[in-house]
Amino acid sequence: MANGFLKEFFKRNGAGMGWFLIIAVGFWVIVLIILPQISMLDFSFRHQLSPPEMGGPKDVYTLRNYEYLVFGADGNPDGYNKTDLMVFGKTLLAAAFITILDLVLCYPIAYYLGQSKGGGMTRVFVLLLIIPYWINEILRAFAFRIIFGDSGVINEFMMFMGLIDNPIDFVRQNVALYAGLGYAYILLMIFPIYNVIESLDRNQIEAARDMGASWVKIHLRIVIPYAKPGISSGCTMVFMLTAGALAAPQILGGPSSLWFTQIIYQWFNQGGNWPQGSAFAVVLLITCIVIVLAVMRLFKVNMGDIGK
Repeated sequence: MANGFLKEFFKRNGAGMGWFLIIAVGFWVIVLIILPQISMLDFSFRHQLSPPEMGGPKDVYTLRNYEYLVFGADGNPDGYNKTDLMVFGKTLLAAAFITILDLVLCYPIAYYLGQSKGGGMTRVFVLLLIIPYWINEILRAFAFRIIFGDSGVINEFMMFMGLIDNPIDFVRQNVALYAGLGYAYILLMIFPIYNVIESLDRNQIEAARDMGASWVKIHLRIVIPYAKPGISSGCTMVFMLTAGALAAPQILGGPSSLWFTQIIYQWFNQGGNWPQGSAFAVVLLITCIVIVLAVMRLFKVNMGDIGK
């Protein structure tokens, strides 16, 4: 079967382009994804040692870095690592909330784009969605901080209209953070859904309308089941990237706000403890993958459907 697939692949793409694709994809998957993750996994089971001690008798595997996430430092009076575990759970819940928020906001846009006839207005609409992403992500995050600040556009407008007497601290209440993260990955939700809905036969919708089906039933029974691969793809990317975000939480997070990736960053760059940071990163990665696979199984979406 593999030989037949390769023959068909080379026949369709040509020998030169075929080998280029295989080498490029292989380099991408093996060198840039698999090997770094294996290295990270190996680090997570190591002790924090000085360079002269590496490779010596103390350089053995241990579960201490993973135990620290659950139980904390030795002699912890709480019995478990309350702070890190709460931040970990809050990060996953916030990522799920932002994913659902993006889905609710982006589904109508994707449906409109997918079912429109591709006129000039549609092109302008797509262009307006893309142009803001020409700006660097960090600059966009700082722009959100300015917009949601005490003297920002939103507070100034609400005070001018007499809706509030004093500025609302959107940063401390994490409104700015959630809005910034939701905006950062909105295109990753829109375009996978749009690509699927675009191939939906409009005659099915027209037939359902002729038979008296409401718009709610049309979307629940026709559009959404057909768009499940695109919805799954968009939700997966938004959830994984939100849970692993660093720039937006650093810039838009309030004084009491802490993202799990910030803890990982502190272990790597401020604490200089790569094994501990690696263990936290591995736990975050595996947990996100398990959640994504569980949700896909719950909604009966296969991995092959996402790749269509």
